[in-house]
Amino acid sequence: MKSPHLGRIYAGMMTITRLWRFVALAFVSFSATGHAASEPGASAWIETEQTRVRLLSAQPALGSGDVQLGLQFELQPGWKIYWRSPGDAGFPPSLDWKDSTNLKSAALHWPAPTRFSVLGLETLGYKKQVVLPITATPAKAESDLDLKAQLRYLVCDEICIPYETNLSLTLPAGSASPGPHAHTINRFAASVPGDGRAHGLEITKIDTWKTGESAMLRISARATAAFTTPDVFMEGPPGLAYAKPLVHLSADRKEAVLDVRVDGLDILDDGAGQTLAARNFTATLIDGGRAAEAALTATETAPAKPIVASTPASAGSMPSLALMLLFAVIGGLILNLMPCVLPVLSLKMLSLVKHGGGDPRDVRLGFMASAAGIISTFLVLAVSLAALRSGGAAIGWGIQFQQPWFLTLLILLVTIFACNLWGFFEVRLPSFISDMGEHTAHVHGLGGHFLQGAFATLLATPCTAPFLGTAVGFALAGSVTDIIAVFAALGIGLSLPYLAVAAMPGLATWLPRPGPWMVKLKAVLGLLLAGTGAWLLYVLAGVAGETGSIVVGVAAVVTAGVLFTAHRTGGLGLRLSAPGMAVLAVVSLSAPLWAPAGAKTGSGPGESAALKAIWKPFDPAAIPGLVQAGKTVFVDVTADWCITCQVNKGVVMERQTVLDRLGGTDVIAMQADWTRPDDGIARYLASFGRFGIPFNAVYGPKAPQGIVLPELLTETAVLGAFDGAGTTAALAAHK
Repeated sequence: MKSPHLGRIYAGMMTITRLWRFVALAFVSFSATGHAASEPGASAWIETEQTRVRLLSAQPALGSGDVQLGLQFELQPGWKIYWRSPGDAGFPPSLDWKDSTNLKSAALHWPAPTRFSVLGLETLGYKKQVVLPITATPAKAESDLDLKAQLRYLVCDEICIPYETNLSLTLPAGSASPGPHAHTINRFAASVPGDGRAHGLEITKIDTWKTGESAMLRISARATAAFTTPDVFMEGPPGLAYAKPLVHLSADRKEAVLDVRVDGLDILDDGAGQTLAARNFTATLIDGGRAAEAALTATETAPAKPIVASTPASAGSMPSLALMLLFAVIGGLILNLMPCVLPVLSLKMLSLVKHGGGDPRDVRLGFMASAAGIISTFLVLAVSLAALRSGGAAIGWGIQFQQPWFLTLLILLVTIFACNLWGFFEVRLPSFISDMGEHTAHVHGLGGHFLQGAFATLLATPCTAPFLGTAVGFALAGSVTDIIAVFAALGIGLSLPYLAVAAMPGLATWLPRPGPWMVKLKAVLGLLLAGTGAWLLYVLAGVAGETGSIVVGVAAVVTAGVLFTAHRTGGLGLRLSAPGMAVLAVVSLSAPLWAPAGAKTGSGPGESAALKAIWKPFDPAAIPGLVQAGKTVFVDVTADWCITCQVNKGVVMERQTVLDRLGGTDVIAMQADWTRPDDGIARYLASFGRFGIPFNAVYGPKAPQGIVLPELLTETAVLGAFDGAGTTAALAAHK
């Protein structure tokens, strides 16, 4: 999610940009002075190292009406200029005609631009070549038209360079006929967005509602022919920042809804309030080679229910809540078998063996308490995610593992649990919790079983499983009721093994009674938890930097040492250990504040050098262009805390057949690192109705919208997606 202070930051950036522009152009701007010989109906080329620019005319003589001109740019690879509304940075080309003779007016037109998404900034402009059409009206048809234009423009790649130059072109009086540049001007004039009727496009309305410190604009559109890859560019009150839209299409792809987050509302100080309602906007809708433009007034509406997937959007095609609840129960049950849950195997095994030879009634109550802890924790997660979404935050499954304080607290808890299994101390819960077991069922610590279930749930959330991703996507895109219902069903699914033992306590009572053999078992299970702590430290290094991870790791080791020493020295040691533990907790939890995060690649611990070398930076805006060029694009959204992601890589992506395909000359493999919060990645996932990882998709000429792979990858699924998305030539190369 963008910061709530983005509006102020953006306003400050715009002010600085205007000042920089003035100073640069007035005093230190580069002067474009290189000239090449002119052609009939064109000015001389003005050349720089990055660009060359000239004026064109569609006719060699003035004629009797308006004159069609063109401002032609040719740019070196990688360099771009900006559209009339540049987005989060830059400024567009501008022309000053004050020194012209016999010119009444000149109107500059703007062909449909391209979106550029870089480091969270959304900008709009042109690369390679563009002609900006100009409609010039002479004052007198019988006199020569002497055009003199002062041009200012900004060209950017990794750096931005402002230029200022002068262009001149004279059109003599006389009869008009098409000149050699008429086709060039007309070709770009055809891509200037109009009302859309020529392309069968129509923008029907704009709705708006508040979401936290930001607002949403929902642009509704329809088309006579199916949409392919629609996008929308918004223009409105100065100072606002518009995110890339989330696009939702109907079943027949002839209706589109585009949701655009708008930041910077605190800049709106004109008396109408910090709202977009009743304000005027210009929406430019682009879909491949067709476009439409409309000026509409935003209508305030109730917060709209997000649409689950990119297709379909019709109510009749939406999955039912009952089906999603079934998926959630199945996904939660399968989650017990996923690698994320293996670290808590020690807790489950200990819950089982300590009831060996015990009273079936005690077994039943203990496992019911653990199940209650699981379900309650899922409900807490549901309410927390609903609250974050209502505040405008980007949400998803397992996002708490992106927070250094959560990881630090979890590391300390794992350390304490491991020390308890090793016998360094006994957990003494508050009396009101312990009494729930002592006085109602003669079972020591029903509260402990409850907390054990909660702890198991927290450690399970970095994983996804079959059916789980679909259910979570439905919930997080739905209402608060949907979120709570689906997460409760997930909790029931994860707790089904506990409920099974509660229903048939004989499963536990047939085991031998607890005895000395349990000491060795607890030592082994404590090592499993220590391994979990080491993995959490690795994840923390990716979120808070290596320094913070080292500090927390040292604190965890010292904590274990303090508890061991206190255990050996008796009651006095235990009393003295309390303030020491408090100091260690404070140091650990403050580590993320003073330990800056270091750069991370997102590559998992099992990822080989061969696989790491394949990945390119994640750039969703570049995918359509790569597909049009005949490339196949493989997207991997991963995170250090996603164990399933690492298993997918080690088990499937490391296979030579998959590596060969990923490393092919016709394939671009992109990796998106979601170890830390990233609003762009969250929006990308949400565009597929997904809110958790792993997520993999394959794009190609045969599948420009992308083929989404299952959460658990298989070699057959990956290679099948490549075959379904690639070109015929690409397929032939791999047969």
